Amino acid sequence: MTDRSLALTPEALLMMDTIARSGSFAAAARELGKVPSALTYSVRQLEDALDVLLFDRRSRQARLTAAGQELLDEGRRLLSEIDAVANRVRRVATGWEGQITIAVDDVISRRTVFELCEAFYALNPQGQAGAQQGHGGGPGTRLRLRTEVLSGTWEALVSGQADLAIGVPFVAAGNDAPPAGMALERLGEMAFGFAVAPHHPLAAHEGPISDAELLRYRAVAVADSALRLSPRTINLLPGQEVLTVNSMADKIELQARGLGCGFVPLHLARPYLERGALLLKAVQRERLVGQMGYAWRCTNGAKGERRPPPGLALQWWLQQLGSAATRKALLDANA
Repeated sequence: MTDRSLALTPEALLMMDTIARSGSFAAAARELGKVPSALTYSVRQLEDALDVLLFDRRSRQARLTAAGQELLDEGRRLLSEIDAVANRVRRVATGWEGQITIAVDDVISRRTVFELCEAFYALNPQGQAGAQQGHGGGPGTRLRLRTEVLSGTWEALVSGQADLAIGVPFVAAGNDAPPAGMALERLGEMAFGFAVAPHHPLAAHEGPISDAELLRYRAVAVADSALRLSPRTINLLPGQEVLTVNSMADKIELQARGLGCGFVPLHLARPYLERGALLLKAVQRERLVGQMGYAWRCTNGAKGERRPPPGLALQWWLQQLGSAATRKALLDANA
């Protein structure tokens, strides 16, 4: 092992992450419980070991060089892998993971996800004695929910930041297969409709609306949350003016205010449609139907069978997703 690799300790990578997040050496030193001079010395030691300059000393802020940014990106990935290893070790020892992270696409029914969380915490595998010891009756696994959009849901799983992804694009068998080490199952179809506010110019349009007519008006879109995978766009026309937001709830609200148009999930837009704040309009382009799936990390068993890791928490969630009623409720809580 070289001196360079010996310098890349988890402490050094965490130090880089803290400096980048806090924006200054002084703030990072406070967070790490060090004096600024000690932190500066540690950075210089790391730079000497790697023989690169990690921070631009000409700036008062902790501004990364290109090499520093590369180390930060790769360091965060390595820290995630270290956490994943630690979780796997704990999983083998106890059966129940110390933590499970679930990435949920923005269009999935939050009410159903929260009901599943309630059912999970109602589990009491340790029996009454465990509950009396302060475990609250749950299995002792910490749940972490992430809200993602489009490719961001896949990215959270592939990058190791999530153990389960609900609401990923579903690809039928025979087409593009999921990445190696991942299992993908069908969740179902999600219905979308093209909606505008009653006072939007397109509200008075007679008959199906053509792409040429749509191009004249601003669309509202939700930004893909992926940072590394190629971001996806859905039903945006080349050259069309776009107002971009971070959530489907914001998109629906802005369309109800007449600030744009676009396709919305019918189950999320239902309250607006029922009170007349949004109107559904026919368009000439193909009807949008979201083919949704759920995915998780897996191991290959006999005869190529894809099996979930031995963690009992993930197995419980996959068991719930095996229910047709649960899958349907995730796509439309009112179905």
